[in-house]
Amino acid sequence: MAGPPVRCGPMNAKENAIAVVTGAGSGIGRAVAVELLRAGWSVALAGRRAETLEETAALVPGGAALAVRTDVSRPEDVTALFAATVERFGRVDLLFNNAGTFGPGGVPVEELPYEAWRHVVDTNLNGAFLCAQAAYRQMKEQEPQGGRIINNGSISAHTPRPHSVAYTATKHALTGLTKSLSLDGRPYRIAVGQIDIGNAATDMTARMQTGALQANGETAPEPVMDVADVARTVRHMAELPLEANVQFATVLATAMPYVGRG
Repeated sequence: MAGPPVRCGPMNAKENAIAVVTGAGSGIGRAVAVELLRAGWSVALAGRRAETLEETAALVPGGAALAVRTDVSRPEDVTALFAATVERFGRVDLLFNNAGTFGPGGVPVEELPYEAWRHVVDTNLNGAFLCAQAAYRQMKEQEPQGGRIINNGSISAHTPRPHSVAYTATKHALTGLTKSLSLDGRPYRIAVGQIDIGNAATDMTARMQTGALQANGETAPEPVMDVADVARTVRHMAELPLEANVQFATVLATAMPYVGRG
């Protein structure tokens, strides 16, 4: 879908590094992909809609981008994503495990359809596992061995919002996935960390500025932060040497009701 890779960005230690970014067609995934491309990384862009992936690639003209339409909840799609990445770029140095969905908003626990619960679990948890497993296999066998996986958690991995049972449950589970992968990856120079993000300005969080349901039952607007600040944080984590790891990072809009909320 994309043309031959062309190097772009400044000369640096990561010029030949290869990243896979899921959910790269919008929001945080797009911002991180653009940040990495501008820094000289080669990036495989994964997402459900080919046209939005191509739009992401076009934001960095001349960037070494490969667009691969992928549903992360489908094992065969994930296998094809990593095969295409290795065929094109030769290895995988970073997986930003970002694809996710909040599910239907404002639905009480007792009214949440099982199909909606299952969709969130399949995307946020099963999809993250499948991508991490594929990255782990590649990183373990490649030469030089190793790489880094960064899972996109959420502040919901610590403190839930009202009516967010499926999303919150999967983000708590993602923390366990991060810890277990981090432990199992040690012998193979596979570093695994997690970034927990609160109120980055994306389409998914647009409602925060107009009014979000609070734990006391009130609806109130919340501050947001520039998604570019999240992207720079992910890049910092990604560009550490494999001997160093940010195990968990929390990045949030300073004044949002998180610490002490509830």
